[in-house]
Amino acid sequence: MKTQNDIFSLKNKIVIITGAGRGIGKHLAEQIAKCDAKVFAIDKKFTKKFTKNLFNIECDITNEIEFKKICDKIFKQKRRIDVLINNAGVSMPNQEMGKTYPKDKWDVTLRINLTAHFVCSQQVIQYMKRRKSGSIINITSINAELGFPRNPSYVASKGGLKMLGKALAKDWGRYGIRVNNLGPGYIKTDMTSKTFSNKKLQKERAMHTMLGRWGDKDDLVGPCIFLASDASRYITGQDLYVDGGWLANSLITE
Repeated sequence: MKTQNDIFSLKNKIVIITGAGRGIGKHLAEQIAKCDAKVFAIDKKFTKKFTKNLFNIECDITNEIEFKKICDKIFKQKRRIDVLINNAGVSMPNQEMGKTYPKDKWDVTLRINLTAHFVCSQQVIQYMKRRKSGSIINITSINAELGFPRNPSYVASKGGLKMLGKALAKDWGRYGIRVNNLGPGYIKTDMTSKTFSNKKLQKERAMHTMLGRWGDKDDLVGPCIFLASDASRYITGQDLYVDGGWLANSLITE
């Protein structure tokens, strides 16, 4: 029987993380590499190539052929792919209320936030299927559940990614492949820096949570390790929200 430490272990697991050049993806890549996993961080651009256990690979994940070549190379070298974290994403809100949303923003957002992750998952599943094991983690958002303003493409893409996770979990569970969704609330990152720097908006967002604060990137590390490890081996098709209680909150103020 495995010990408590063993079931959470990621030692020697082969992990691919998309959108790992900055923000949440970069932080997850660095922290998971410290767990002695072999992490292949994917993004369009990096400032440095690699450190111990962390290998940065430049790739546009919307290029299916390019991503397939990278997966083939990883599998050829390591003979396995254990975890895929679909993290890459963009947000393109309208700056003003009352304006129709541009279709070009819709197309770009859906291509990166949803279609690319479908393609990445389909590719990695082929390797996971051979070993009859694997964990796919989709980084969704509380936007998958709530209608936030001025950003229909982001809301739709995260809602779609949530349901894609459930569909893939259904199709591939018989092969030992688990697919779950990890949904952040408001986390302090480059993407949210403009809102966080506005004291009024920062306070309003914090008040939506039960804990009364924004999340930090570190708040996502533990839940991600849990879903990637054997500690969650009987969990699939689920949504785990790391939102300080935002979705469960009944009243903003008492």
